[in-house]
Amino acid sequence: MAVAFTKEESFETASETLLPDRPVSPHPNLVTKAGLKALELQFQQAREAYDVASTVEDVNERRRQTANPLRDLRYLAARLRTAQLMPHHTSIDTVAFGNTVTFRRDDGRVQTYRIVGEDEADPKAGSISYVSPVARLLLGKAVGDVVETGGQELEIMTIA
Repeated sequence: MAVAFTKEESFETASETLLPDRPVSPHPNLVTKAGLKALELQFQQAREAYDVASTVEDVNERRRQTANPLRDLRYLAARLRTAQLMPHHTSIDTVAFGNTVTFRRDDGRVQTYRIVGEDEADPKAGSISYVSPVARLLLGKAVGDVVETGGQELEIMTIA
């Protein structure tokens, strides 16, 4: 809608309230139990933020404050609608979704990551997305297997 047909103060105000949707991954939305709970919590928090922002009396300020929560609600609703809860993988014979894998790099560094869904992934906290390049290489492999990435070898040490 053109700015001339709204009560917006300016074009800048309109651009602040018409945020583009957060991109949704084309990959299946696999989630762990914890990942699903995190999505539900984020949805609830976005809903609460939207409800609070909706009470602002000034129409321009209300539009500014509801823009981010509304965008998050659309994204999180889509992610919850498409979430595929994966059963807890109890086998440690091969790397699978939900497993924690420890591997050694050529340079001697040892790293441990849990393979999780895209929204749950946080490499700094020790989790990577199942669609990440490293996870894709590790999935289906066993302890002792060696995979190559970027000219470097990774040897799987443990699977939990």
